[in-house]
Amino acid sequence: MRVARVNGPSIVAALCLVFSGACAAHGSETVDAHPLFDATLAVLLAGVAVLYARGVVRIWRRAGMGRGVRVADAVRFALGMIAVAVALLSPIDALADRSFALHMIEHELLMVVAAPLLVLARPLEASVWGLPRDARRGIASFARAPALVGFWAALTGPVAATLVHAIVLWVWHVPALFVAALGSLPLHVLQHVCFFASALAFWWAVVGGATRRPAPLSLACLFATMLQTSALGALLTFASSPWYADPLQMRAFGLSPLEDQQLGGLVMWVPGALAYVVVALWIVARWLARPSPARSRAVAAKTIVGSRARA
Repeated sequence: MRVARVNGPSIVAALCLVFSGACAAHGSETVDAHPLFDATLAVLLAGVAVLYARGVVRIWRRAGMGRGVRVADAVRFALGMIAVAVALLSPIDALADRSFALHMIEHELLMVVAAPLLVLARPLEASVWGLPRDARRGIASFARAPALVGFWAALTGPVAATLVHAIVLWVWHVPALFVAALGSLPLHVLQHVCFFASALAFWWAVVGGATRRPAPLSLACLFATMLQTSALGALLTFASSPWYADPLQMRAFGLSPLEDQQLGGLVMWVPGALAYVVVALWIVARWLARPSPARSRAVAAKTIVGSRARA
């Protein structure tokens, strides 16, 4: 059985579309309507999960379990969706408007947990099989549009994606813009979408292809991103005064605004940076475990010669 291949633009566009709807529900809530919007978000995420599961079942019925869609891909998808749900539906989200540290945990869950897991899972390759046949053909045609493919190739080159992701991270942590996002629902939604979309593009560039074609440039981009996120985290941690004015009186767990900011900086600095190190080590491990083509041919030649000699 041949499984439809859906390229990077469609994957990221679809994930961002779903996430934009999630953020709209998250950002538009009021105290009284909070349960209603949480329910809307939960239904949206559940719908995506059901579509994916339906596609996986169809593929496995035709090709056999683990073929077309690997079991590991299905597990990654499930873990990625759980990470999104934890970030946006758990008490973390409910308290993030009052705690800078929890705000950082929410962003880290989306950028360094959910995004890479969803990219590695290649969810649209299974999800398209949950749709009617005409819809599948339409998506495949859209994904092959030359203009879209060319734009995506330029945007997700490892260096370009790394630069865009870094710019997004630093710009949204400029005090004036960060504070504005806390007090403006449209800006708050835009902030989350920018973080998630740039993270998807970054992980697609350095990991999505690296699982099949590892490149030293991927490691360089991971290292550069780890350095700049660690630098921002260190600046937040060692700041002598709060960077952000407090229009919403962000204060939780009895911490002062400065202590809360320092805790958030540590979250970005230590566990956030560790994620990039883990992925880099994983890529290196795959390199070491995969023999080069030249070595494989040499081993095969020695085996043939040895067999002939014994004969």
